[in-house]
Amino acid sequence: MNTSELLTRAVSDVVPLKLAEAKLKAGKPLRLYFGIDPTGAKLHLGHSVPLRKMRGFQDAGHEVILLIGSFTAMVGDPSGRDEMRQPLSTEDVKKNFETYIDQAKTILDIKKLTVRYNHEWLEKISLKELVSLFSHFTVQQMLQREMFKERIKKDTPISLTEFLYPLMVGYDSVILDVDVELGGNDQLFNMLAGRTLQTALGKRDKFVLTTVLIEGTDGRKMSKTYNNCVYLTDAPNDMYGKLLSIPDSLIPVYMECCTAMPMKDVDAVKKALKSGKENPKLMKMRMAREIVSLYHGAAAAKSAEENFENVFKDKGIPDDMPEYTPKKGESLIDALLNSGSVTSKSEARRLIEQGGIKVNDKAVMTIEAKAESGIVKVGKRVFVRFL
Repeated sequence: MNTSELLTRAVSDVVPLKLAEAKLKAGKPLRLYFGIDPTGAKLHLGHSVPLRKMRGFQDAGHEVILLIGSFTAMVGDPSGRDEMRQPLSTEDVKKNFETYIDQAKTILDIKKLTVRYNHEWLEKISLKELVSLFSHFTVQQMLQREMFKERIKKDTPISLTEFLYPLMVGYDSVILDVDVELGGNDQLFNMLAGRTLQTALGKRDKFVLTTVLIEGTDGRKMSKTYNNCVYLTDAPNDMYGKLLSIPDSLIPVYMECCTAMPMKDVDAVKKALKSGKENPKLMKMRMAREIVSLYHGAAAAKSAEENFENVFKDKGIPDDMPEYTPKKGESLIDALLNSGSVTSKSEARRLIEQGGIKVNDKAVMTIEAKAESGIVKVGKRVFVRFL
C-alpha cells in the first residue's frame, strides 16, 4: 500500500485527523494495534480490510500488534447488534482463535508482528480498578450508541456486560499504550473509549482509524450469521464463484478494500460503472481474479475463472470436484453433510425444499431421499461426486 494512502484508502474515519497527520509527518515509528474477537473460527474478507491496512503500516516501518480478544469474546461486542449476543465459553474461544494467526499471515508479515491476548490482563483486573475505569464514563454516553437507542425503542434488553465491553477494549489500548488503534467503522465508539482512557491515565495521545465495513454476497454486512461471507480459507473456485455473485454496486468497494489495484484503476472502474458503457461482469471478473490471486496465486485465479466459465457459461461441470463414498443406506442429507457440501442438515433440507439440490441433473424432491452414485450439484456453485 502506498504510504500516502495510509489515511485514505479503504478508510471511513480518522479521529482526530490533525493528530494522525502530525504523527505520520514526524517520521517516527508508531505503535498500532488491531483487536479481533474470535467469535468464529474463520476470517473473511471483511476482516481482511483492517488486516490489509495493518500490512500497509508494517511496510511503512511502524510497529504492529494483533490483539486476540481471548477475554472480550466471551463477553460479546454489542456493536451492530439488535439483541444480546450469546456468550461464548473459554473452550469455544480457544478453538476459534487456534487458526487465526495462520489465516492472518496470508496478509501480514508475521516476522514483523506482535501477537497479544487480552485475557492476560483482563482476567487479573481488580474490582477497584474497574470502578476507577467506570468513573471516566457516564450512562448517558453509553446510551448514545445507536444500537442501544434502537433496543430501548423496541424494549429489547441491554445487559450490563454490554456496557462494560467498551471499557474492556478501551483498557486494551491503555495496556498496549499505542499511537494508533485500527478497526472497522462499527468500532468507532469502542475505539474512542480507549482514547479517553489513554488520555485519562496519562498514556500516549492516540488517534483512531476506522476502515470501510464491506457488505457480503447478498448486500448485507458480511457476517457468518447471514451466510454471506467470502472466507480467506475458501478454495479458489469457491472464492471466485462467491465474488462473481456480489451486487455490481460493490465492485469498486471490493477493489479498493480487498485488492492491491492502484487507486487510479479503481477510480476508472467507478466511472465506467456509473456511465454504464462497460459490462459490469468484466469488471467483476477482474476484481475476482485480483482477490483470488492474493490468497491462492495467479495460476489458481486463472483456473478458477476457467472453471466458472465452464460451469456457468457453457453449462458444463467442473473437471475436478471432491468425491465421497456414501455409506450403505445413508440419507442424502447426511451424505451432503459428511462430504462437506453443506454446513448443516438444516441447510441441506432448505436447499432440497427450494429445488437447489440436483443428482445427475435431476432436482431432488424429498428430504427423505437416499444418497446415490452420480454428480450432485448443491446450490449454484458446489459439486460433489458420489461414488
